[in-house]
Amino acid sequence: MKTAFYGRIVFGAAAVWFGVIALMWHDADTWQNLVHIWSLPFGAIIGECLMVAQIVGGIGIQYPRTVRLASVVLCVVYLGFALACVPDIIAAQNIYDRFGGSFFLFFSLLCGALALYTSTEASAAMAKVLGRLARLGLGVCAISFTLGQALLVRDTASLVPKWIPPNQMFWAILTTVAFALAAIAILVNRQARPAMRLMTLMLALFGVAVWVPRVIAHPEAHFNWSECALTFLVTGAVWVVADVKSCS
Repeated sequence: MKTAFYGRIVFGAAAVWFGVIALMWHDADTWQNLVHIWSLPFGAIIGECLMVAQIVGGIGIQYPRTVRLASVVLCVVYLGFALACVPDIIAAQNIYDRFGGSFFLFFSLLCGALALYTSTEASAAMAKVLGRLARLGLGVCAISFTLGQALLVRDTASLVPKWIPPNQMFWAILTTVAFALAAIAILVNRQARPAMRLMTLMLALFGVAVWVPRVIAHPEAHFNWSECALTFLVTGAVWVVADVKSCS
C-alpha cells in the first residue's frame, strides 16, 4: 500500500531528523522534557544512545527487510522517552504537563512504532490484538492533544499565522474540536481510519504552516527545530497507525 509506504517515510525521516538535532544541540530547547534523562546515572550516555537508536530505527523502517527489527528499536526508544516525561507529570510544573501532555506526545510515537511492528506480524490473532492496542493508545493521545489545546487555547491561537482567515482563535478552537472528534472516533472504532487520516492531514498542516516558516525565519532557535521535527514525527506515527489494517 503506497500510503503506508509514505507514512513510513515521514515517520522514519522525522525520527532521523529529531535524533540528529538532539545529538548536535545538547540543550533543553532541543531535548525539551527529555532533559530528565541527563539526570540519570550515565544519563548523557543513555540519552545519546537512545538518540542514535532512534536514527538507526528511523533508517531501518524504510526497508521492508528491516522494518520488524527497526520498529522494535523505536518501541524501546519511545517508551523510554515517554517514561522520561513522568517526572514533569509528578512535579506538575505547568498545566500542560499536569495532564501528561509531553508523555502522551511520545506515547503517540510508541503507538506508531507498535503499528509498524504489527504490520510485520505473521499471526493474524496477535496482529489484531497489537493493532487494537495501537489504535486505542492513539485515541487516548488524541484526548491529551485536545486537552492541551483547550487548556492553552490562547497559546495555541498565537501559533496560527495571522494571514490565515478568518482569525487565529477560530483555527485554535476548530482544531481542538477536530482532535476531540478524532479521539471519539478512534476510541469507539467508528470511522476510525478516516478520523486518523484527517488527523494526519491536520498535523501535517501544523508542521507546514506553523513550524516550517518559524524554522526558516529563526533558524537559530533550537526550539523551532525540535517542535517541527516532533510535529512531523507525530504526523508519521498517526499515519502508520491509520494504514495498518489490524488497527481498525
